[in-house]
Amino acid sequence: MIRAPAAVRRRRAAGDRPAPGQRPAVVVVVGGGFAGLFAARTLERLLPPEAADLTLISATDHLCYSPLLPEVAAGRLDPRRIAVPLRAVLHRTRVVQASVEDVDFGRRTLRVVADHGPVDPVHWDRVALTTGSVTRTLPTPGVATYALGLKTLVEAQYLHDHVLRQLELADGARDPVERRARLTFVAVGAGYTGTETAAQLQHMTTTQRDRFPRLRSEDLRWVLIDVAPTILPELGARFGRAAMQVVRARGMEIRLGTSVTAMHHRSVSLSDGDTLPTHTVVWTVGVTPPPLVRHLGLPVRRGRLAVDDHLQLRDGVWAAGDSAAARDPFSGTDADYPPTAQHAQRQGVVIARNIAASLGHGSPRTYRHRDLGLVADLGGASGVARPLGLPLTGPAAKVVTKGYHLYALPSAANRLRIGADWLTNLVSRPIAAQVGLVEPEAARLAREQPGAGAVGHPVTGSASDGEPIAPA
Repeated sequence: MIRAPAAVRRRRAAGDRPAPGQRPAVVVVVGGGFAGLFAARTLERLLPPEAADLTLISATDHLCYSPLLPEVAAGRLDPRRIAVPLRAVLHRTRVVQASVEDVDFGRRTLRVVADHGPVDPVHWDRVALTTGSVTRTLPTPGVATYALGLKTLVEAQYLHDHVLRQLELADGARDPVERRARLTFVAVGAGYTGTETAAQLQHMTTTQRDRFPRLRSEDLRWVLIDVAPTILPELGARFGRAAMQVVRARGMEIRLGTSVTAMHHRSVSLSDGDTLPTHTVVWTVGVTPPPLVRHLGLPVRRGRLAVDDHLQLRDGVWAAGDSAAARDPFSGTDADYPPTAQHAQRQGVVIARNIAASLGHGSPRTYRHRDLGLVADLGGASGVARPLGLPLTGPAAKVVTKGYHLYALPSAANRLRIGADWLTNLVSRPIAAQVGLVEPEAARLAREQPGAGAVGHPVTGSASDGEPIAPA
């Protein structure tokens, strides 16, 4: 066995325990999304209790497994199935449910605000900024007022209730113009989130239509809009065409090379000059870092914090996830890694290792990750997937997609409940009921959303997008 040099062994031994009278290092993770949760969980494994006090600050008490938000919107999963309680996964990390409003790098403190009011400043020796993202909006007239998003559990539940409500109101409408408008559903953004959401909601309305005796199947109209030349561009042209065949066979209209120029109370105007009467516009055109990132005064690229190969911003400060811009050496174009859940998860592990290394535990790591595949669920028995470069469509892709999500979920209890729901859905239609738990104001895009739980168009890619397949 090769032994480390004596000096190295002494340094490691000293790092295992604070010197007499020395306090443990204070390590704070800002954000309870994929990057934050996996950073905190990895720090618990790498750092002994006496070496560091661990704190995670999150606006919510759970991780939202956002790749399954379309299934919540379609009523195939209860919202709590994809909510992973932070305290159930983290065993010695102090979880503070609050929002970070400012970071003082000189004093090494965080200004924190909770629902009940301001909280004493939080000191840190090491800090990980994993602030996630919020829905990107454009200065298109009416977007903030009339569009419905799909970034949070609240928005997913509200969207589910809203679509069912339109079927209910259309069934009772005497005016054929009003009925047609209520049965016209528009999805803006044909990346993963937009395509999956439109496909699964279209499947839901089609399968539930027979419970509304006055509605005909031909009355339902789903329209998917994007300025891109294809849908699911991240999967390539072949899979984009395969996905288009699936949704078009169900009757969905796809308008590519088209954008929204304005949204109105009961219609949406398009760049091709057409106006669609509708009561439902789903806005899934991308994400952007939360307001906190803009106020930090640190270098950014395209609004994201510019980190080095070790995901470090400055001494004692690291960033990961949707709000961090890390160069992708495998892109061939010097681009940054896309803001997906799986990159956030893996970056969270890397910054935990680097924080631990800075405290004398282990060696620092650079972030290198090559995507090994992509999956997308199109509702029903349909899907498209490319695991390890193997092209799959139809039921085979569906099985791979389901299996991957069960594998990637960071909680066995959530896996069990989701798997049981999926099995139940095979033999019974999901319960289509408006629970009415979300007020419209709570789901508006105009609100400043907390993103991944840390802070209070046409762009595709988000943490709720279809996910790269790669080892955890």
